[in-house]
Amino acid sequence: MATPSPSYGSSASSAASSTADKMLPSERRAALSLALVYMFRMVGLFVVLPVLALYADGLRGATPLLLGLAVGTYGLTQAALQIPFGIMSDRWGRKPVIVAGLLVFAVGSAVAATADSIYGVIAGRALQGAGAVASAIMALAADLSRDSQRTKVMAIIGASIGLAFMLSLMLGPVISAWVGVSGLFWLSLVLSLMGAALVWRAVPTPNSLSQSAGFSVNELKRVLLEPSLLALNLSIFCLHGSLMALFVVVPFYLRDQLGLMSEQHWWVYLPVMLVSLLVALPLIMRSGRSGAQAKALRIGVLVVGCGAAVMAAGQWLSVWAGLWLAAFALYFVGFNVLEASLPSLVSRLVPAGHKGAALGAYSTSQFLGTFVGGAVGGWALGALGVAWVIAGIAVMVAIWAVLLWRAPLETPWDSLAVFVASKDAGAAVAAEIQALEGVGEVHWVAVESLLYVRFLPSDISAETIYRKAKEAQAHE
Repeated sequence: MATPSPSYGSSASSAASSTADKMLPSERRAALSLALVYMFRMVGLFVVLPVLALYADGLRGATPLLLGLAVGTYGLTQAALQIPFGIMSDRWGRKPVIVAGLLVFAVGSAVAATADSIYGVIAGRALQGAGAVASAIMALAADLSRDSQRTKVMAIIGASIGLAFMLSLMLGPVISAWVGVSGLFWLSLVLSLMGAALVWRAVPTPNSLSQSAGFSVNELKRVLLEPSLLALNLSIFCLHGSLMALFVVVPFYLRDQLGLMSEQHWWVYLPVMLVSLLVALPLIMRSGRSGAQAKALRIGVLVVGCGAAVMAAGQWLSVWAGLWLAAFALYFVGFNVLEASLPSLVSRLVPAGHKGAALGAYSTSQFLGTFVGGAVGGWALGALGVAWVIAGIAVMVAIWAVLLWRAPLETPWDSLAVFVASKDAGAAVAAEIQALEGVGEVHWVAVESLLYVRFLPSDISAETIYRKAKEAQAHE
């Protein structure tokens, strides 16, 4: 955060210091409500995964290829529509687009629940994926948080994704035994409607202002080809590709090496996820400080690579199973740090007014990684075996680490806090500051009487912003 000017910034400095290192009530509300929305949606997607292939195999027209499409087609529609949904959220607002996407997801769930053929299930899963609101949710989370707290907000949302994944693995087989797989799809519909209601009623509406850049092909190219954003998109592609490839082979290790039946695998997943979260969360919170995120990102990649390398070596050397499981947990320590750091860095590096499009490209890369990792991991498992799949993951992460080490990950933006003596004048002062060239966003926090301003130091100085704020208050 920029240093306040001596004549005007003393109040801002003292007020900002009391709030810069902790989340505001509005930020906590945004983080928790959006995390719940994200979890509802992810449980709806994942809860059928443990049982879908067996269920679909008994449907009319089922073939091995179509079974694979029933399981994975949602990833393709997700990847295809993340950028359009992100752009629409930039233009028409985050909350309406998110609600519309969740309603599309509900329709897909109904189609799959009532299907009596494999083609109906594929159509339903494709429609579920067509509600591609991940980028809009992340953009809304960025809109509702300050730079200093954004990593914490993203960490809470990232933890909800991990929790949704674990709950789905554990609860899917149990619930389907009571209500069938069609019942799981009806459950997905209910969860999506609950998420839509939560977005409309409980999620705060952003009160930040930002430069609206509109949409053009050139601006989309700028978002897609910006070197720093390209590095982050590559990172999420590799991260989720490695995750899907890993989960193609880990069940076989647990069954063949540890002798666990499929319904017992949660005995491993649950403690591994809990331990990794307990280790990762302090690292994530510390990485929220200015300048620490790029370092946390690079360290997280190394941790992921070390975990994969030890797991691969363990397959060949037949090491103690406890060491293998420790490496599995180490992988998830790095995974959780990256899952929280990456979207926060995207939101900091993106040009003002293009968060939705940039996070759309980011989410597209994530779901493409999911699809490619699962497909390549499955092929490699059949052709080469478990050890070579994990070794391939370790090699991929090593290449990723080398490329990321040289990537430009420093943000050109800076931020400062401006104290506004009269709360009634806050919105008017914010509008005047927003009109200045070089100012990206202005976030008015009425309860603290503070304006948080994001600006380009190359285009405008902090002193100019403070002077403009003082003049605007005098006019009010």
